[in-house]
Amino acid sequence: MALLAAPGPVLGHAALIDVMETRAVTIHARYDTGQPLAEAQVAVFAPDDPRTPWLTGRTDADGRFSFVPDGREGRWAIQARQAGHGAMGYITWGAAEPGEATMLALASPAATDGLQRLVLAACVVWACISTALYFRRRPAGHKGAR
Repeated sequence: MALLAAPGPVLGHAALIDVMETRAVTIHARYDTGQPLAEAQVAVFAPDDPRTPWLTGRTDADGRFSFVPDGREGRWAIQARQAGHGAMGYITWGAAEPGEATMLALASPAATDGLQRLVLAACVVWACISTALYFRRRPAGHKGAR
């Protein structure tokens, strides 16, 4: 009985972490409201092949995505897209100097400015008036019934 009540050895497990210093690129993708592009699709394009994604992935819940470019120097392109919205960023990756980053927002349905909306509204009004006038005209040679 005493054998069953005696405590046995406690077996545990350890946690390990490897720490290494790297030169990495991190993007923070977000809407103009500040809300992150969570789980957005990300495509990274190498300087020597701007048409084929070198790496693809998704942003985290905060809209962040990190990667370490291989040894190729030049202008890397990073694209993030989610539900019809997106942005394109560029970073110049070199051996000695830190990267120079730029960002470009891609056009999305919500990114139209006031002038574009005004021109679109004018075109719609013009199309409605033209259609009404077309169907209102009388056929040639028709004297009209009274």
